[in-house]
Amino acid sequence: MTKSELFKSLNYVDGTRVKRIEVTQMVLNNPPVISPLMEIAFEDNGVISSKACWILEFVAKKDIQVILTHIDTFTLGISKVQLDSSIRPVAKICELLMKAFFSKSKNEVQTKLKEYHLEKITTSCFDWLIGEHKVASKAYSMTSLYLLGNKFEWIRPELQIILEQNYSLGSAAYKARARQILALINKKNQNQKREV
Repeated sequence: MTKSELFKSLNYVDGTRVKRIEVTQMVLNNPPVISPLMEIAFEDNGVISSKACWILEFVAKKDIQVILTHIDTFTLGISKVQLDSSIRPVAKICELLMKAFFSKSKNEVQTKLKEYHLEKITTSCFDWLIGEHKVASKAYSMTSLYLLGNKFEWIRPELQIILEQNYSLGSAAYKARARQILALINKKNQNQKREV
């Protein structure tokens, strides 16, 4: 499938799961389509790019390996998304990658993601967390950043400061996720004090 054919297919995608699943299945059945899909997702900030991001999220949920085959393109592209309707699914993919990377069970994400990929994800997640974005993007970013604190020690203190400073201004959903992450940070800090 060419990029222009994929663009036309994405034009028919709407908010319904049926349409999203239909195009997702087409991508899963034809893995080379992931390359033009990422190009469309990251090349502009129009409605079609957001739809491409929606499909990327559905693909990642079904088979993260498809994203891993283009992880350089993905991590370079995530900083380019601007619309909330694009950022939310991309932030969710980052969360899925971080949960897999920091899982106790051995998996391919742990071998494919390199430090520079993690650094790009870290930068984007902080941008989404402190920027004027919807709560879902911020919540996914909080989780990703908390997990990235396992690799980069400086992240959790910074994350804690941001969450504490913005807590009173956040929505109920923001506060709920922030409380959860702050509790995990505090527990980790207490465990480290006991070990010393």
